[in-house]
Amino acid sequence: MRILLIEDDTVLGAAIRDQIAGDGQSVDWVTRLDAAGDAMAGATYDLVLLDLMLPDGRGIGFLKALRARGDVTPVIILTALDQVSGRIEGLNVGADDYLVKPFDLSELSARIGSVARRYTGNPNPIVSHGALNIDLAARSIHREGKPVALTAREWALFEAFLTRPGQLLSKTQLEEKLYAFDAEVESNTIEVHVSRLRKKLGPQIIETERGMGYRLGKP
Repeated sequence: MRILLIEDDTVLGAAIRDQIAGDGQSVDWVTRLDAAGDAMAGATYDLVLLDLMLPDGRGIGFLKALRARGDVTPVIILTALDQVSGRIEGLNVGADDYLVKPFDLSELSARIGSVARRYTGNPNPIVSHGALNIDLAARSIHREGKPVALTAREWALFEAFLTRPGQLLSKTQLEEKLYAFDAEVESNTIEVHVSRLRKKLGPQIIETERGMGYRLGKP
């Protein structure tokens, strides 16, 4: 997934960024709402982590504007305001989840995964695909009963296919799932990761449409 983090606390922001990157996800971090607007205008995000109190305004207003223009990108609110009225307001204007600071970073990872699964239409973290049994929450895979270890990048790429079964994903789309906008991407990165996934999960796990992209293979 590619995640936009809107948080002006530099210590917390760095911790969240490192947690998300450690989970194998791509994260772009901004500290102001105007920068967040520019980021969303220039890239497609799978999820937004939104602080409510920012130097140039309140996150609630940003979320309201987002939903008013029909943007359904999942949003998890992060705030130090532990008031029921604030949580209700955030959920009523379109937030998908809510975390009160301070929170455990592992819980944040779990909430991100839960919200993402709901948006793909399958809230069940257990998925079967041919000889593969996949636990999306635990980030574990068994092939014919034997565990398969994936790197963080391999997992992020495979998850992109799992959440869009049958959909053709271009090389550019896949690169955006793996890397933030300030990261350098080698030209053969996707090809290398796809090749490794085929070796670990089976040669038919990912199909290639030459010149167009890749899709999840049939079970």
